[in-house]
Amino acid sequence: MVNYTIPVIYWNEQSKQFMIRRFVFILFLIFPLIPIAQETDVETMNLQEISRRLENPLSDLWSLTIQENLYINTGTLIDGTEISNVLFFQPFMPFPVGSNKMLIIRPVFPVVTNQVTTIDEPAESTTCKTGFGDMQLITAFGPDKQSGTVWGVGATFKFPTASGSEFGHGKWQAGPSAMIIYLGKPWTIGLVVQHWVSFAGNNNREEINQTDIQYIARRSLPGAWTIGMGPNIIINWNADVNNKLTLPVGLGLTKTVKISNTPVKMRIEPQYSIIKPNDYGSKWNIRVQLSPVINRPY
Repeated sequence: MVNYTIPVIYWNEQSKQFMIRRFVFILFLIFPLIPIAQETDVETMNLQEISRRLENPLSDLWSLTIQENLYINTGTLIDGTEISNVLFFQPFMPFPVGSNKMLIIRPVFPVVTNQVTTIDEPAESTTCKTGFGDMQLITAFGPDKQSGTVWGVGATFKFPTASGSEFGHGKWQAGPSAMIIYLGKPWTIGLVVQHWVSFAGNNNREEINQTDIQYIARRSLPGAWTIGMGPNIIINWNADVNNKLTLPVGLGLTKTVKISNTPVKMRIEPQYSIIKPNDYGSKWNIRVQLSPVINRPY
């Protein structure tokens, strides 16, 4: 899972219409994939097995994840609460290396909507602005295993691809990634860790030194259901002590179904930050995911 500085949405009629258009866009992304569902392997697996394998960060199943994060933010810099969201599109692309190793490549494409306030005397006006955020890429290499302890190591990157300064950090970032997951029956437990340090980019933007730790604890239930959580702990090492840590907890439900011949993992997971930056940060995050399994190109 990835982290971005949380943008702010002015939740008016314009933003509601934008969310409707975004939902329609997601539908158009998913349903053209139905005819190209994987035939090899998937046909011989039941939905319970597909659901369990999709929890594996080094799975051999190709999939697309569309993830919406709806944030409710608080802090000393604002009055009351503000709502924001970020939409991620994350293709998951595993490649076998030799007879028993796996290389995974996962780019992340963010769509960000910001509140833009214009001071026009004698009043202020607020509008919504949407753009592309900083693209991310995570790679990992490890053993090709479908049960027991699975591990992987690699590198993670963020690129200053944002279409405007309000949508990204303006910095080239890189660092290590590592993951260790126990794939059992019925439990899946593990960690996915990424760390980024900025090394180039706009000299007028703040330097980045940040760690993202996703902790995972999920239990499989009958009928291809899963209950559990997978929040992201964020540590901003350049911030002061009162704004350094975001520590959420959550509880969500996952259901794997078949739409035509395509397995699709659907998840909803509310998360609450028991520790957050004092100045501004997410108190609640409602995370929604759709992950259709797609055909391997080889």
